[in-house]
Amino acid sequence: MQLKNCDKCKSKPVGRALAAATCALLGVQASDSLANGQPGEWDVETALLVYSETDDRVQAAEPVISATRNFDGERKLNLKLVADTLTGASPSGATPSTLPQTYTSPSGNGNYDVAPGDAPLDDTFKDTRVAVSANWEAPINRDYAYSVGAYGSREYDYMSTAVNASLSRYLDNKNTTLTGGLSLGIDLVDPVGGAPVGLSRMPIDNNKSQAGFDQEFSATRQSDDTKTVVDALFGVTQVINRQTLMQFTYGISYSSGYLTDPYKILSVIDDTSGANYGGNLIGADGNSVYVYEQRPDTRLKHSLYWQTKYMLDNGDIMDGSYRFMIDDWGITSHTLDLKYRWRMGKSYLEPHFRYYLQSEADFYKRYLTGSEYNSGARALTEASADYRLGDMTGLTFGAKWGYRFDNDRELAIRAEYLLQTNDGDQGFGSLAGQDLYPDTSAAWVQLSYSF
Repeated sequence: MQLKNCDKCKSKPVGRALAAATCALLGVQASDSLANGQPGEWDVETALLVYSETDDRVQAAEPVISATRNFDGERKLNLKLVADTLTGASPSGATPSTLPQTYTSPSGNGNYDVAPGDAPLDDTFKDTRVAVSANWEAPINRDYAYSVGAYGSREYDYMSTAVNASLSRYLDNKNTTLTGGLSLGIDLVDPVGGAPVGLSRMPIDNNKSQAGFDQEFSATRQSDDTKTVVDALFGVTQVINRQTLMQFTYGISYSSGYLTDPYKILSVIDDTSGANYGGNLIGADGNSVYVYEQRPDTRLKHSLYWQTKYMLDNGDIMDGSYRFMIDDWGITSHTLDLKYRWRMGKSYLEPHFRYYLQSEADFYKRYLTGSEYNSGARALTEASADYRLGDMTGLTFGAKWGYRFDNDRELAIRAEYLLQTNDGDQGFGSLAGQDLYPDTSAAWVQLSYSF
């Protein structure tokens, strides 16, 4: 459950499948793997990723195995198996407070407490995901090639399936490649305890009988739901000269259905003058008021991507890319990614830097006020305090070291560090003294072996 809370692991399966298929046709990944392509042979890549966030937040381990069967150098079948195990605590979206806070677990079968001044983290976060994918690529003739693929993953509260296809047109002796790709994904969302009704109040069992709490909890639940995602990519790859390769891609993605995170909540803050000004709003039952988040049920995203790889005379490789994304939720983002690969005999060292800047969604709110909550008669139809939808800046530093034993075998290790900061409304009254936007830092190490 709550797999998407892990920033490192939150990539959409559909987008990943389509991107992988398209990139394979464009040859973008060729320099990052051995990809011998010897007819009749299998190329196998294995990797283990270990990811850890500070403050006892998300911890993840992800083994991956990918095998590519080369039939005649141009026809290839790729099979991939990925398994994720995630544990730790995840930000619930609620604000810290000067008083102890109690929240109901997603299943409704228990509570968890947060001390005064501490960031509200849901420590029930855990999940295991298994994903498999298959992709086939082959030429149609000298000028065209195609790729088709399928993807499926299963986790405790989520199932995802997708199919994709792409077509490439070669021009100018294959110095220019035009590619179009399409992917369709259907996900089934089945949250623990059922999907909460958006913006309904979280029931808390303090001062209530078990029967009364059960009735109140059931009234906030709805059945499982689905999500449909359609992605399309249009790209051009150009060989500039013997040392330079450049790629431009336009992507469009449309999602519809259940797009809300069922485990995120918002605090309701008392905005009436008095001793509790800026504190949690207290309901008639004597408990603090929290509501479940609600996001729009559709999302349309556009993205532009540029990448250039340049090989120096000494064999070193410079790799730079930029991605711009905008959607109808009001989010815009900029991503700059830079790598430099130093060749050192059979080994290489590749430092990496990534800069990410994002604006907040139109419905992002760090909290609701008592006036906005209006005793449950809310004027708002959508609201989320998920930090991933807020103003955000991310910096990633890292490096990869690799050693090639021969043309078939390579060992590599990659280590990276992420520092992510958020900003926004600083609150009022007693809330203004709380840290509403704690920094997030994470580190991960990936060990890979190809043969």
